[in-house]
Amino acid sequence: MDLSTQWSTVQGPDGAFDAFLALPRSGHGPALLLLQEIFGVNAHIRAVAEQYAADGYVVLAPDLFWRQGPRLEFGYDEADWGRAAQCMQRADVAQAQADIGAAAAALRATPGAEGRLAALGFCWGGRMAYLALANGHADQAVAYYGGGIQHCLDRAGDIRAPLLLHFGGRDAHIPPAAVRQVAERLGEHEDVEIHLYPDAEHGFNCNHRSSYHQRSAAEAHGHTLLFLSENQ
Repeated sequence: MDLSTQWSTVQGPDGAFDAFLALPRSGHGPALLLLQEIFGVNAHIRAVAEQYAADGYVVLAPDLFWRQGPRLEFGYDEADWGRAAQCMQRADVAQAQADIGAAAAALRATPGAEGRLAALGFCWGGRMAYLALANGHADQAVAYYGGGIQHCLDRAGDIRAPLLLHFGGRDAHIPPAAVRQVAERLGEHEDVEIHLYPDAEHGFNCNHRSSYHQRSAAEAHGHTLLFLSENQ
């Protein structure tokens, strides 16, 4: 894969933190802010950054758990699940959103970053992407199995830009009632697009996990690329 990756530094409102930067072969392209799962900017998230860089995007994935330790990353066994969940519980959403705002500004200033900035998040990062759009840090957003969005629907009125949501039909962490709640509240927005993948579980995009579902991941990736390109 002929692209460039490196760790860079973002100056946040109360400290500097690392972010993984992936550049396409051309060195320029639309700006994409990639927001981590609870497992940190781990091998999977870095692979996603490289995937979208190969698709032509300038991708920045900030380390949002840096206050608990720099570049924390976890796998998917029981012990790491527990540690990752603790990190999520300790993370302050307001601080994370301030960091996301700083990372978005850094990405916009990155040489080669072009167009309208998109936030793309997975699981906890999906909720962060939704909030980043509501807070005006992004010009469009994509959330894969965004855990907790159903609890943040008080911000639905602040969604005034394109939003794409992916949910798995067999997601034990986001029950059908939660998906219906999100769809009913956000369905009134003409710029909101929701896709449900009937055979997919939580984490269906991650090929490092047993819940990976190749067909759903491929379909979601295609929908995401079309959505991003139509809204640049």
